[in-house]
Amino acid sequence: MAENVLERMSRIGADRKIADFKVKQKENYDFKVNYARIRAWEFYNECAKRDLNVHVSVGGLDSITLLLFLRSIGIDAPGISVSYLEDKSIMAVHKKLGVVSLKPANKADGVPWKKSEILQEFGFPVLSKEIAGKIETLQHPTGKNKTVRHAIITGETGAYGGYQKNSRMKMSQKWLEKFGGYENENEGVNYGTPNFKVSSKCCYYLKEKPCDDWAKEHNSVPYLGLMASEGGRRAKSLMINGCNYFGKSTIRSAPFAIFNRQDILQLALDLNVPVPEIYGTIERKEDGTLYTTKAQRTGCSMCGFGIHMEKRPHRFDLLKERNPKEWEYWMYNCCTDENGEKYGWARVLDYIGVGY
Repeated sequence: MAENVLERMSRIGADRKIADFKVKQKENYDFKVNYARIRAWEFYNECAKRDLNVHVSVGGLDSITLLLFLRSIGIDAPGISVSYLEDKSIMAVHKKLGVVSLKPANKADGVPWKKSEILQEFGFPVLSKEIAGKIETLQHPTGKNKTVRHAIITGETGAYGGYQKNSRMKMSQKWLEKFGGYENENEGVNYGTPNFKVSSKCCYYLKEKPCDDWAKEHNSVPYLGLMASEGGRRAKSLMINGCNYFGKSTIRSAPFAIFNRQDILQLALDLNVPVPEIYGTIERKEDGTLYTTKAQRTGCSMCGFGIHMEKRPHRFDLLKERNPKEWEYWMYNCCTDENGEKYGWARVLDYIGVGY
């Protein structure tokens, strides 16, 4: 019988690796920068031995800082990005730094996907990538995902999950109340269902696939500006696999894996990184804490991951200030429902209780 998740975690010593990683996260800034330099060069040299090229996947401030950090230590890796997804001020910095601009993945007809087409076809990226993926699974039941759907509702896993009774597969009760209704009949529950689709596929078609395709074409593997401190579905993977990972199907480096937000902002200051206007400027509070005066995080203008945790003015409020016409489009007119009614993020935000 194939080993289950718990057995695999035990075999690779996951608990010890996570504990060691957390110790490094508590080290000082100078330690972390030197550690990132060592790991970045280790990755570069190992890739050279394997006849692999390297590149930097560039988006917002974190990965812009990574690109310039690598250049500062002598690693002149090309930057790539689907820049048109970003704010205009980020696009301007990408152009200034010579980042290679890619197009989204193509549809079956050979034409690149548009953002609105992704929302119409697959659904809205809301809450988080992990939660959206679970909701998407509930919205598309099959015989093959029956065990997974049961785990999302109850937390009870099958053989591969180690027959756990209260696993992290279970969606939080708050969101089960809103999105778990697709399994009411199967599970004997009485949850709600939204009048819109949810999906985590937008990142795949708009960003991940075009970058993966470019990487394959150029025999190249990426440096990524990921930090475990940001949490999410990748945090545990970073803690277990570390900064550099050479797997069977995935090879990547995340030199900033042990960094926190303060570390990345300090490094941006030290390197005189051109800060895109959408972030404002990097300033220091009286207690020494660094912050950006405008947006703290950025992404695609139609992305809703994490919107429920943002204080107002949140990303859509800021979009309204910058570009009222674009805001109105994404809020009310980007999709058409089965009744022919135009709708957008306003319907989604109303449902999850986020003001706008």
